[in-house]
Amino acid sequence: MKKFNQFLCIAVLTLFSTVMYAQTTITGKVIDGDFNSPLPGANVIIKGTTTGATTDFDGNFTITTDSGSGEVVISYVGYISQTFTFDGNTDLGSITLMSSEVGLDEIMIVASVAVDRKTPVAVSTIRAEEISLKLSTQEFPEILKSTPGVYATRAGGGYGDGRINLRGFDSENVAVMINGVPVNDMENGAVYWSNWAGLGDVTSQMQVQRGLGASKVAVSSVGGTINIITKTTDAVKGGSIMSSIGNNGYLKYGMTYSTGLSDKGFAATVSASKIGGDGYVDGTEFSGYNYFISLSQQINDAHRLSFTAFGAQQEHGQRYNRSTIAELQATDSGPRRANKDWGYKNGEVYHQSFNFYHKPQMSINHLWNINDKSALSTALYASFGSGGGRRDEGTKIGSSEYRIGSAGLQPIDFDRIVEENRANGVNGSTDIISSSRNSHEWYGILSSYKNRVNDALTISGGFDGRYYIGSHWYQVDDLLGGQFFLDNETDTFAFGKPLKVGDKYNKDYDGIVVRYGLFGQAEYQVTDAFNIFVAADVSNSSYKQKEYMNNTITGSRSSDAVNFVGYGFKGGGNYNLDSNNNVFLNVGYFSRPPFLDSVFLDEDGIDANEDAVNEKVFSAELGYGFRGEKLSANVNIYYTNWLDKSYSGSIGTGDDIFFYNVLGIDALHQGIELDFRYKATDELTVTGMASLGDWKWKSNVSAIVRDQAGEQVGDPIEVYADGIKVGDAAQTTFALGADYQLAPKSNIYFDYNFAGDNYASYDVTNRSSSNTNDVWQLPDFGLFDLGMRHTFQMGSFEATLTGKINNVFNTEYVSDANDIDGTASTAQVYFGPGRTYSVGLRVNF
Repeated sequence: MKKFNQFLCIAVLTLFSTVMYAQTTITGKVIDGDFNSPLPGANVIIKGTTTGATTDFDGNFTITTDSGSGEVVISYVGYISQTFTFDGNTDLGSITLMSSEVGLDEIMIVASVAVDRKTPVAVSTIRAEEISLKLSTQEFPEILKSTPGVYATRAGGGYGDGRINLRGFDSENVAVMINGVPVNDMENGAVYWSNWAGLGDVTSQMQVQRGLGASKVAVSSVGGTINIITKTTDAVKGGSIMSSIGNNGYLKYGMTYSTGLSDKGFAATVSASKIGGDGYVDGTEFSGYNYFISLSQQINDAHRLSFTAFGAQQEHGQRYNRSTIAELQATDSGPRRANKDWGYKNGEVYHQSFNFYHKPQMSINHLWNINDKSALSTALYASFGSGGGRRDEGTKIGSSEYRIGSAGLQPIDFDRIVEENRANGVNGSTDIISSSRNSHEWYGILSSYKNRVNDALTISGGFDGRYYIGSHWYQVDDLLGGQFFLDNETDTFAFGKPLKVGDKYNKDYDGIVVRYGLFGQAEYQVTDAFNIFVAADVSNSSYKQKEYMNNTITGSRSSDAVNFVGYGFKGGGNYNLDSNNNVFLNVGYFSRPPFLDSVFLDEDGIDANEDAVNEKVFSAELGYGFRGEKLSANVNIYYTNWLDKSYSGSIGTGDDIFFYNVLGIDALHQGIELDFRYKATDELTVTGMASLGDWKWKSNVSAIVRDQAGEQVGDPIEVYADGIKVGDAAQTTFALGADYQLAPKSNIYFDYNFAGDNYASYDVTNRSSSNTNDVWQLPDFGLFDLGMRHTFQMGSFEATLTGKINNVFNTEYVSDANDIDGTASTAQVYFGPGRTYSVGLRVNF
């Protein structure tokens, strides 16, 4: 009996000990060292096991393990991992993860990154981990499609041809910045995403700042700011190799390597990849090379220099011309793939519409930590673009008669055109392939000074200077079997001359833009919970045009410089009601100069548009945020009144061309946005957003018509725009997503995106009768995406396998349309892609 009692005692103690060990709990809170704010989504794993958790919205974590002691590894992509020991129940307290990237501080100062619960703007942040997981074969702007206020499509479907609208404003009115450096075209404000096709590989994080935003550059945007921060030099030695495959021959492979930070303060990171494929749409074959290099040198405790260069040399077939729904549905390829801008020549694919471009961007950043309270960050940057887009001259290439097989959207029979051009002999080619060439040089400096005057007041300010020259000309590329080509532009020196391959014709001019300005901001921490800011900027934009094609002179002729002064004011505040709730308000007004193509309406002329004026914008926004243990949510209401929108155009052709500039046309963009993230369990996270917009033109106006000499001709054009819905973007969008964590570094997710109240794009100046205000509304649509990620050990290396299916249910939908007469039958459209997929593998070493 005694032995039995002893045995029972030992068994009870053993069981008790086992239970005690099974209840070992480790807790802590992870802080982002860059922003001194909680870091949600960090991985916390018991070393040597699969037991782990991720941090919640406040950076907190709790792990229960059956090990009485051991080590905890805390990691996040782009941050230096930390390891802690535990022995029994342990509270690790606040743990700060520092970025593994050297040179990030100076970029953060220049790039004006918004801080949660402090910067009073509506903002969404997408980190590198999410981009690598969800980008797949999508266009780079599409990664933002679940963001409030965003409508992103692939447009024609060619590689890099995607577009994005923010709160109903196109890219001309949305500031896009890479490391704080503006990339919108200096002549027209457009963003050509094909120039940045490799950005997905090197982006550290991307912020969408809707409305006024936090940007300090000297020229404001109307719709918001897309702030892209690239990776810098990694302080940790190592690298990775990657490869991915997808539908329609998609293949991508590349590698990244970092030297790590040396004892002398030097570090280097290089990345390169190659991409190619046939394209989902017929005739959109593509290939490209993406590269990135970052060098950093810590000179001493006060000074650091970094150099960054990146670019993407690419070429791709395009679907440039739209078609009616009926035309597309009648094709063998189907409405989603059909494309009338390609054909065959000598048995090989040949493109009517084709894009080729290379735009490397380089910058040198200097960070000077003047003292504990002040720092000066300066970026010197340069960009050199070269390339163009294919065009055609003549009537046969676009004709339905010159198609292989049946008429309509079948491939173009280029061989037949070649035969007929050859038969023309001394009469030359009736049809040729040419290209619209565009090259530019862009130099800039962006310098920002920040000083913490005291615990409450911080002031910042700086200088934004840019010089840009863009050259534009048409060039003969292929005579298609003929001996020469005669240009029909009578006012150019090329008129009547037999043009050979390489000759310029039609247009040849330079656009020159010089812009410089000052910006300043003051932030005041009224209390621990309440902070306010005021900001102002002033700039001067100087435009010139130099023309080389006029037939009345020998050489070139230049315009006088035309100057426009722009300015802006904005202010706001954020109040943290408690640890969970906050509210913010911002208000701003700015006057923005017109773009160069609104100042010089005629590409062949040097006479400035005397009617060009600044656009004015008033914007206000009210927002509320909630941060809880399980739920994070934001709600904001915005009101943007766009005054004196610059709208210019031309009528007629050849020598009988006339120009108009619409003044006083206004638009009102207002709406409400909601987004949330809910951590239902330790493994399941649910996300969602809803965006309800009401965007309308608000005025009827008239426009004076002028000839090429600037003299008024005829009666004014009457524009009836009041009350018409703004087109080209869905005014109602919502999204719902779920992410389930199968293991600490493996997960599966789905996303659903809906787009409605989407009106076709149109030229508002064509609304010349009050009875023709109807605009065709695209059918609503919703798309499902599905993806997974699994991280595992491949020998001594860590490997990550990803898979993605976009448009899982192969939904057929119209993504883009041009309105003709308010009906579906005449609208010129693009259909969005059907089901696509990709599988990728990355191995870290």
